[in-house]
Amino acid sequence: MTRVAAVDCGTNSIRLLVADCDPATGQLTDLARRMEIVRLGQGVDRTGRLAPEALDRTFAACRDYAAVIKESGAERIRFAATSASRDAENREVFVRGVLDILGVRPEVISGDQEAEFSFTGATRELAGRTDLERPYLVVDIGGGSTEFVLGDDRVRAARSVDVGCVRMTERHLVHGGKISDPPRPEEVDAIRADLAAALDRAAETVPLGEARTLVGLAGSVTTLAGIALGLDAYDSAAIHHSRLSRARVEEITHRLLASTHAERAAIPVMHPGRVDVIASGALVLLSIMERMGAEEVVVSEHDILDGLAWSIA
Repeated sequence: MTRVAAVDCGTNSIRLLVADCDPATGQLTDLARRMEIVRLGQGVDRTGRLAPEALDRTFAACRDYAAVIKESGAERIRFAATSASRDAENREVFVRGVLDILGVRPEVISGDQEAEFSFTGATRELAGRTDLERPYLVVDIGGGSTEFVLGDDRVRAARSVDVGCVRMTERHLVHGGKISDPPRPEEVDAIRADLAAALDRAAETVPLGEARTLVGLAGSVTTLAGIALGLDAYDSAAIHHSRLSRARVEEITHRLLASTHAERAAIPVMHPGRVDVIASGALVLLSIMERMGAEEVVVSEHDILDGLAWSIA
């Protein structure tokens, strides 16, 4: 048994998993699982740089996580940084800050590495399931990018494309520093066009039509699942491995696109940091399901964090 700590820092959120890994049984036992919305990727698509206030928020979360890791007695730490820090000109400021706080250098992982960790984290526990056909297509909808990974026991094909809930929101819904509330029809059309082009790029590498089970990861997908289940509060256990039909995803997406900020914020399972970007995230998932012809998506709470933890163990 090995106690490990994994940190995943993306465009929108930074997350921590402290777990005991038992490679002999294939069991991963959570000791702590945390998430903070820090919006590290704020403005990166436009400026190419990490904003000082975004770095401050991220470093504050790192200091909190450092205390949790120290108290847990984790033997090994791995810190993966994804889309926003790959794109930023001043990423070394971020790297130095994390190293000072956590004592570990963040790995600015490639899209392919991100895809492999996500696939391992999402599918390792599905090995014994007889009700889910293979191959799986794992889609990890992040803030800045979306990963597509096709595989059965191992990855067969993977592609990362630069469309995520934050990037689509900032690119198409922000004007003069303000977010359209709700989005205008022409803005939604622009997001859809962007997504169609991104899906074309993904399909060049990943044969989307070969997938038999779609597995959806990350906050946009799990939030949609919570809405579909009618939860009064976010419940990870209820959301994990729930199934969402395409008709339900379409219904919720249209509702979110027609809602104001206040209406979205009033949804019980909505994290405050997702209010402005959830409609774009929902549209990403819907576009993927439409393109694949997928009738449902299996929602997973286990993702790149779990894959990182296994990579350490």
